[in-house]
Amino acid sequence: MGSDKMTGHNNNNNNEMSDDYSLDRVPLKERNMGWLSITNITFGIATAIFYFQMGSVMALQFGAMNAIISAIYAIIVAGILGTFIAYLSAKSGMNVNLLSRGGGFGYIGASLTSFIYATNFIMYCALEGLILVAAVHEFIPTIPEWVLILFFGTIVIPLNWFGIKQLDKLQKWSLPLFGVFLIAAIVMAAIQPSGYDGTFWSYMPEGVQVGGTALLLCIGMQHGIMGLTPLLASDYARFLKPKDRKIGIFAIGFIPQIFCFGVMGGLGIWFGVRLGEPNPGVYIVLLLGIFGVLFTMLTQIRINVTNIYSGSLSLSNFFENVFKFKPGRRFWVVVTGVAAIILMLMDIVNHLEAVMTFQGVFLLAWAAILVTDAVIVKKVLKISPGYYEWRQINLFKWNPVGVVSLLVSSIVGTIAALGYMGSFLQSTAAFFASILAAILTVIIALISKGKYYVKKESNDISKEEYVA
Repeated sequence: MGSDKMTGHNNNNNNEMSDDYSLDRVPLKERNMGWLSITNITFGIATAIFYFQMGSVMALQFGAMNAIISAIYAIIVAGILGTFIAYLSAKSGMNVNLLSRGGGFGYIGASLTSFIYATNFIMYCALEGLILVAAVHEFIPTIPEWVLILFFGTIVIPLNWFGIKQLDKLQKWSLPLFGVFLIAAIVMAAIQPSGYDGTFWSYMPEGVQVGGTALLLCIGMQHGIMGLTPLLASDYARFLKPKDRKIGIFAIGFIPQIFCFGVMGGLGIWFGVRLGEPNPGVYIVLLLGIFGVLFTMLTQIRINVTNIYSGSLSLSNFFENVFKFKPGRRFWVVVTGVAAIILMLMDIVNHLEAVMTFQGVFLLAWAAILVTDAVIVKKVLKISPGYYEWRQINLFKWNPVGVVSLLVSSIVGTIAALGYMGSFLQSTAAFFASILAAILTVIIALISKGKYYVKKESNDISKEEYVA
């Protein structure tokens, strides 16, 4: 994968870093990006108009106020979680997959997190693709939706064939254009009559009240994405300058969450109530016409190139580590793209609530294990080494602390999400799974006495660089 250089992580170093850092910690000398630069990179994901759809769907189904309260909840919880994970990554130079190796999963066990990552990127690729399909179909209804799904689902595959060397440039010049289109859409929506007479935050479907089951369902949907955004912060925070660490971890932890759930999600609530339409692929085109199509196409293809790339790397890592299957990243680019197309043809957007809940179960359980291991196991109980070992030679293949905790909490959380443990736990399945994962992490660490964290203690001087 020598052709796949990572651009955007370190432009000041002439882009010399390669994506080898996905399997290795970032050396201390390479952690030289300012907090503002790293925070700016996160807007490549934060500008996804999928957040519009989240806000619009929740507002129209469960009421605007419930959607707003759940957005505030998401900002706070995801912000705290993102800040903590950004701290671990900035201090260690590792992303969450590497942190998982020395944080309770073992070398092969951490590959489970790669698979979780891959399924998320495939799902979001499908959801983003469907927004684009809806936009084009709204403007040119004569083209069948399945044809558009095949076309836009396939086009991101060749765009990934030679890596994403140009993605950073694309994000830079497209961000101002995104801002112009967004302002235009807001202005156009504001000047036309609203489909709802009252203030948008007072909108409530018939038979729905503020709080109760409706709010829990909104929070359940938020869990699906709010588990991913804090974990993604680790991919960038590991390049943070040590002197920027104090302000940087809070900026990386909270600013993307505020923009994702507050700005984009809030606008989605406003658009949805005002226009009476949950799909931004439809209402952006109604507001801006052909420019709305171009706007949606620009943002969604850009984001899906990233989704396909990240998903293919995660699948490659998983199958290489677990099954020694090494067909190359391009093979997994095709697999990831085809899987996303299949989900689009199955119309995954109609199952958005269930999908987001199930994703939240896995992601929040994983995040809870990392946090519990760092705070309780490493710091308080001091059962395991106080640093994160990432090198295969020093690690066991499996560590029951993380692996068993993740599997059990995910299975039980999924059972709860399916409604077999009552309506309350069904709506709060991800939160329930995360608490269960945290408890199991401590119990299993105590039982195993931390002996599966490392084969042998690291005594090299460079350990000081990644003490957590």
